[in-house]
Amino acid sequence: MRTVVLLREELGDVLRDARASQGRTLRDVSAGASVSLGYLSEIERGEKEASSELLASVCAALDLPLSSVLTELADRARRAEEASAPVTLPVASAREVAAPAA
Repeated sequence: MRTVVLLREELGDVLRDARASQGRTLRDVSAGASVSLGYLSEIERGEKEASSELLASVCAALDLPLSSVLTELADRARRAEEASAPVTLPVASAREVAAPAA
């Protein structure tokens, strides 16, 4: 069974990683995006869904193009899906099973 990839969790990771790589605090980014520190924290933890308007504000505060955040989000979602995909094993044919190894 595949694990469900929650975009809000992946988006939170993308935003947190971007903020941390810039050495910025939640307080700094929340002020720049005009969003409460608590709400931004919940978004970064994947507990709340970010509206498109809020996401645009956070991207502007981080000086990141929305397209690059969405591209990173898509990449993370793809990797998470691949990691949770069931492993398919080769199936031996009836001939291979019936014939003894030489």
